Order: sequence, then structure tokens, then C-alpha cells
Amino acid sequence: MVRMRRKRMHCNNKELHNKYKTKRRTKDLDQVQHDLKPGNKERMLSIPLDEDLPGLGQHYCIECARYYIDEMALVRHRHGREHKRRLRDLKDPAYTQEEAEAAAGLTTDNGRAPSFSATGPQSLLSLMRKSTTATALASERAMQLGMDIE
Repeated sequence: MVRMRRKRMHCNNKELHNKYKTKRRTKDLDQVQHDLKPGNKERMLSIPLDEDLPGLGQHYCIECARYYIDEMALVRHRHGREHKRRLRDLKDPAYTQEEAEAAAGLTTDNGRAPSFSATGPQSLLSLMRKSTTATALASERAMQLGMDIE
């Protein structure tokens, strides 16, 4: 008699894999940055007792959006690699909808340069826009007026 293979299909079962992947999903970085604003941070830390959450919802890491059983578990988490990595990721400002549209090529060139901050991932994009729109506008106006650009 030949021995039959056991099932062992859990690694190739995509439905099962996606179920557990969404179960562990936490807040995105832009949502966490919204929670870290002064008014929202105080509201997030003053949560009433909730018996469905670990530690009755009193030990919460705002940056990682996770609840912990007691204060010692929260302190150990703050010294850990995951928390430090999340803090490093939160230092970059969140992308705006305007930057996403610019990256996709959905912008309109109406002659006005958008105002971006000089720090963060959008700084290179804004510098490129300012230099290209300024030179393009100057050359178009000169051609319309029939002037030479010096």
C-alpha cells in the first residue's frame, strides 16, 4: 500500500493567507501622524476602561497603534526594534493628494507654482517644478512679445 500525502495546504491557501494578513494590519503612517497632533494625542491617551482590549485599553502606543497588557510590556516595546523603526518612518511628512497627482502626471500647468514645504519627500518635486515653470513662462512671454531673452 502506498501512503497518502497529508494535506499541508495552509502555505498555498491564498484566502487563508489574506485573512491573517488583514487581521494583523495596523494604522497607516498618515493616520498615525494625525493621531500624534496635540489635541488628538491627549484624546487617544485618555481612553475609558474597555474590557475587550488588552490591559483594559490603558496601555496604548500611539506611534504603533497597539495596545499592551501592562506598563512593563509597553516599556519593553518602546525599547524594541519595531517601535524605533516606526518612529523613524514617522519623521517623514505624509504625502498629500496634490503630490500623488503630480507623481502620476495629473497636474495642470496654469502658470502658478504650487507652494510646498522645503523639507520632506516633496522638496525635490517642488524645486523641479519651480525651475521648469519659471523658465517656461519667461520664454513663452518673450516669444509672445517678440523679445529676445538675455
